[in-house]
Amino acid sequence: MDEKDLLAERFEADRTHLKAVAYRMLGSLSEAEDAVQEAWLKLNRSDVSEVRNLSGWLTTVVGRVCLDMLRSRSSRREDPLEYYVPDPVVRGTDGVRDPEEEALLTDSVGLALLVVLETLGPAERLAFVLHDMFAVSFDEIAPIVDRTPAATRQLASRARRRVQGAAPAPAPDVTRQREVVDAFMAASQGGDFEGLLAVLDPDVVLRADGGKLLAAASKLVRGAEAVVNQALTFARFRHAHRTVLVNGAPGIVSVVDGRPAALMAFTVVDDRIVEIQILADPERLAALLPADLADGAALAGDDH
Repeated sequence: MDEKDLLAERFEADRTHLKAVAYRMLGSLSEAEDAVQEAWLKLNRSDVSEVRNLSGWLTTVVGRVCLDMLRSRSSRREDPLEYYVPDPVVRGTDGVRDPEEEALLTDSVGLALLVVLETLGPAERLAFVLHDMFAVSFDEIAPIVDRTPAATRQLASRARRRVQGAAPAPAPDVTRQREVVDAFMAASQGGDFEGLLAVLDPDVVLRADGGKLLAAASKLVRGAEAVVNQALTFARFRHAHRTVLVNGAPGIVSVVDGRPAALMAFTVVDDRIVEIQILADPERLAALLPADLADGAALAGDDH
């Protein structure tokens, strides 16, 4: 095996880890894949003969690529951030998960956390993700953000306070979470407003992202009564739908006219729903749903 083949083998061994880093940095599965590919190109252009920790080197390279992507995104983003739902990792409830999914979802990176990460500045997000989630030292992060280690520590500290104050930690019992979501669905389908209020946290947040094609559907709603008053938002989920896992937490895929119409994800804390994320962007749904979930006919057959 020559040196190039050896590097390729080493890179492939780190690929899932690198994509997990990029996913937390970017909240986009396609952009995360692009960042990992850019790291591969960088590896091929670099002399790494003196690099003792290639995995660590690749992690910092991906971090730098993601930082540049975030800065570019910030300068051209037009969509209101408050409506934006990051890319979910969706799978069926059969318990089957591939190794890449395992890496992506290590540390229970839920949509609620990704939403908060979207509100951080690029440098803050990098410092927090690399240090708090992947144990990269501040000495290694500092050159990426062009700051001293002490200043980099402050970036991560500010980000940590934001995350701890705004990202609710979901209940660990997925079965109990599902029971709460099932109660929500039953109340929604039956028009039972009192039943809805019983499973919603008083300060629940509903975020709906319709993308460019369904911009009118995008909204941010706060408070249990306000969410209940949006009952028509849930009408599409009253017919054919399939239960799924969204970043490891309970979710629903709805089907209208034989096509997946929306994805609803829930964050459950202390037996109450504290956040609801709805992704109704047809372009992103088509790209993000696994083949078995994107098949409208198959979904329609799983009517609940």
